[in-house]
Amino acid sequence: MKIKRISAGAAIAALLSVPSVAMAEGYQVNTLSARQLGMGHTGVALKLGAESQYFNPAGMAFMDSQVEASASFTAIGATAYAKTGGKEYKTDNPVSTPFSVFGAYRIFDNFKAGISLYTPAGSSINWTDNWPGATLNQSVKLSAFTVQPTLAWRIIPRLSVGAGLTMTWGSVNLHKGLISGGQLDQMIGALGMPAMFGDITPASVALTGKAGVAFGVNVGAMVDISDNVTAGATFRSKSMLKVRSGKTEVEYAVSDPTILGLLSSKLGGLSKAEFSSEMPCPAVLGFGASWHNSRVTADVEAQLTFWNAYRNLDIEFEGAASAFNQHLEKNYHNSWLLKGGVEWNVTNRFDVRAGLAVDFSPCDKEYYNPETPGMTKIEPTLGFTFRPVSPLAVNVGLMYIAGLGENNAAYTSPNVLTGQMERFEADYRVHAFVGSVGVTLSF
Repeated sequence: MKIKRISAGAAIAALLSVPSVAMAEGYQVNTLSARQLGMGHTGVALKLGAESQYFNPAGMAFMDSQVEASASFTAIGATAYAKTGGKEYKTDNPVSTPFSVFGAYRIFDNFKAGISLYTPAGSSINWTDNWPGATLNQSVKLSAFTVQPTLAWRIIPRLSVGAGLTMTWGSVNLHKGLISGGQLDQMIGALGMPAMFGDITPASVALTGKAGVAFGVNVGAMVDISDNVTAGATFRSKSMLKVRSGKTEVEYAVSDPTILGLLSSKLGGLSKAEFSSEMPCPAVLGFGASWHNSRVTADVEAQLTFWNAYRNLDIEFEGAASAFNQHLEKNYHNSWLLKGGVEWNVTNRFDVRAGLAVDFSPCDKEYYNPETPGMTKIEPTLGFTFRPVSPLAVNVGLMYIAGLGENNAAYTSPNVLTGQMERFEADYRVHAFVGSVGVTLSF
């Protein structure tokens, strides 16, 4: 069948719902340091130099170097599975590539400044166009970026504080089916036409939107309780990413003029509409403790993400009937991320690391959309650092993500064209392989 496209300003139902990152529950990224990934991505109670800007800004105050720069690049290969109607479907995801760049400078022995660029949220998920849950989600790509200038002050030899201003913006590209083949076959059957679509999704919509800059803070404190024990706490505030307007395109897998006219009549009045919506980058509270001597460092910490900020998603249209406005319940709840890790300084040039994280899902079972196939995950990690020459360190981190699965998970939402409530139920599972490479320069 020939695909015919027309421009439309909306008709997107749940389209702006933000997807899950395979790396962390919700859409939060927890892979922003190749070095720390191998140690369970811990860092709240560790003195990490420039990288402390993300994990705990107060840790940067303990930096010994005059100048330090660090960069990490991560590749995430994730696959999600959904079993429904006795058949299992899986995603065809592109590789996600979060990254980070950190720089820090010693102004005084007890006062440091830094700036960083990192990706705090993001996702790529592709369920393909014609799977049974296409009217909930076909594919989505989300990217968010944060610039964070940071200051850290070592108030007394054992106590420091730090603060950073976060400036976050992003973009989103989503595809979603508007009506299933079976639903359209029923509609045209009433007109005396034979069924012809079956498993094909006859009408889909693509949405591209950009969110302006949202501001927040990342603050922390760190204290050496003894020569071998350090404790830390950090808080990143909530930032609201707001989409003011966007571009949409409706795609029809239809060539018959009668059927095309039937579908396009359902979209009347929307072609010139603009939409607005917003989503939170939720607040995060972290605290932890580390033990260290000249050869070994061990760290345990907990992170509470305030996902209850994502209670619903409202989409409002300007220039279209108010009946098209959407109020979609998400009802996320706050969730914990527990993690720990060990680092062993094998030689002056070589360190090895191991860690484990347990990431609890914020998704309630009755609001389980395939755009967010969240579930509790177990995440073992390994990594190492090699220092070939004095100012340079090469960091490598590996992680495997094993989802514990979620059975009989369901989501109910109104269909855009028919207005009828639809319930989609499936058994979900997910796994992912993560590799990260980074370099650190200290002078």
